[in-house]
Amino acid sequence: MKFLSFTATLLLFAVMGVNAQKQEVFTTDGKAIRGYDAVAFFKESKPVKGFDSLAYVYKDVQWLFSSKENLEAFKGNPERYAPQYGGYCAYGTAEGHKAPTQAETWTIVNDKLYFNYNMKVKQLWMKDQGAMIEKADQQWPTVKKQ
Repeated sequence: MKFLSFTATLLLFAVMGVNAQKQEVFTTDGKAIRGYDAVAFFKESKPVKGFDSLAYVYKDVQWLFSSKENLEAFKGNPERYAPQYGGYCAYGTAEGHKAPTQAETWTIVNDKLYFNYNMKVKQLWMKDQGAMIEKADQQWPTVKKQ
């Protein structure tokens, strides 16, 4: 019962929080992944805020970077660094919907970047990460159009 209540609450927040998120990439204030540097998750193993002066437009969204080197790395291979499911919650995608994410929930699995709605959801996602990724990969072509 507790899990059902949590899932219902998560779904409610996802619907409310992403009502305007019709695009493929999760944005806040027009910036991908809340303005964090996507490359830094790989190179520094932590969330690092990017600068407006180091911006690049990819998939019609502004991506910010903390260094010129990271900007150039992303420009050279954005698919390598951009988060899976457009930066939306990996757990939510597996469940068939878009949900906003927080930078501190990041995970790199098989050289791919994932985010979750919050740390509690990340813990759920990590319990069966492989199956959740497989399910989210199957769901994403439909979910990204929502």
